[in-house]
Formats: sequence, C-alpha cells, structure tokens
Amino acid sequence: MLDTFVGLYNYWIVIVLMMIGFYILIGHDNLVKKLIGLNIFQTAVFLFYISVSKVRGGTAPILTEGDPTYGHPLPHVLILTAIVVGVATTSLALALVVRIYEAYGSVEEDDILELDRDRDSGA
Repeated sequence: MLDTFVGLYNYWIVIVLMMIGFYILIGHDNLVKKLIGLNIFQTAVFLFYISVSKVRGGTAPILTEGDPTYGHPLPHVLILTAIVVGVATTSLALALVVRIYEAYGSVEEDDILELDRDRDSGA
C-alpha cells in the first residue's frame, strides 16, 4: 500500500500544487497574488497532463531498428502550446493590473470595489 502512494508521488505533487494555487486564488484580495495562484494552478495542470501521458518504457518516436514502444508526442506538444498561451495570458493580466493600479491607486480587490461604489454613488 505504501509503495503505491510513494510510486505515484508526482500525482501527490500535482494535488498539493493545485490546492496551493486554488487557496492563493480564493484567499487573497491582491490581484498580483491571484495571478501567482493562477500560475501555480496552471503549472499543476501541466504536470498532471504530462504525468498521465507518460508511457512506461516508451522512447522518443524516432524510427530505429527493432520494435520499441513509442511515447505519443501530442500531449507534450499540447503542453508546450499551453505554456506559450499561459505566458501570454499572464503578461496581459499583469498589464491590466498595472492599468488598474494607475486608475485606482491600489491592487487590492476590496479597495477597488469600494472606490467603484464611491464613484457610482457620487455620480
């Protein structure tokens, strides 16, 4: 039983990273911290997808002599694409946080909502 848990350590790491990212996302009002939580969660999803797609004893899909077991390259290509999209999304989100800071003078969600309510009631 213990060997099963130890043998699947990468899945435990994925679960821990997902919960850390989710807690940071839900538990903090700072927009930058929320972005960090999203990135941690996203990294956990990448690790999970790569762990699931691993073929035990598989090699790179390069033609060689004999009859080797090949790992499918598609999941890894999809993760590379997801990493690029994640970097672009994070950079856009950070640019929006900078603009929000310039407009409101804060990156705390509660302060921004309060300033918005004051502007709406005063207008």
